[in-house]
Amino acid sequence: MKETDPDKLALLYERFKDVCLVEKEIWTEVFLPREIKQGPVRTNVQDRYEVVIDNKDVEAALEANIPLGGKALAAAIQEYRAHISFVKKA
Repeated sequence: MKETDPDKLALLYERFKDVCLVEKEIWTEVFLPREIKQGPVRTNVQDRYEVVIDNKDVEAALEANIPLGGKALAAAIQEYRAHISFVKKA
C-alpha cells in the first residue's frame, strides 16, 4: 500500500534522510513507530516501508548529496519528492 498521508510522508522523508546519512548510502527500507490508537504503546513495534525511487538519475543525485550533509540531502529529497515513494510492507 503506497503511503499518501501528508503527515506520514513528512515523517518518512525525514526518516529516509536520517537513515541515508547514518548509513552513508541510499537506503531502500525505513521503519517508523506503529501508530497505536488505544492501549499501551510498544516502542519496539514498527511499520516497515519500502523506499521506491522511480528514476536512476534521481537516485544518483540523492547519493551524491549524502557526503554533503543533512541540509544538502534534505534539499535534494525536497526537490525530487515526486520520484520518491514509500510502500508499506505487511
